[in-house]
Amino acid sequence: MEPNKIEEFRKILQSQLDELLREAGRTVSEMTDEKTNFPDPTDRASLESDRNFELRIRDRERKLIMKIREAMERLEEGEFGVCESCEEEIGDARLRARPVTTLCIDCKTEQERQEKIG
Repeated sequence: MEPNKIEEFRKILQSQLDELLREAGRTVSEMTDEKTNFPDPTDRASLESDRNFELRIRDRERKLIMKIREAMERLEEGEFGVCESCEEEIGDARLRARPVTTLCIDCKTEQERQEKIG
């Protein structure tokens, strides 16, 4: 991959990582600062439901953070943008849309087709 493209994807990945880490920090501070006491059980249940939803979102983001870090490692190792299945180059459009991807569009389509069958 060309050096200018490597730098472009590094910036994209770093930007996504920074945003996810900011959101995680904000969630932690909001949850620890909140000293709300709801005597009404319905209000308390609603707050707990909202917190659980927020934690599920943050868990998904935690997994995405790991994928971003793995993609950044692949950039450093010169393996970024190469399909792990067929070892062909992954198209720039796909990488821009999903920079953490490890499969080209054809292999991903086949993987999803196999998942539907099985």
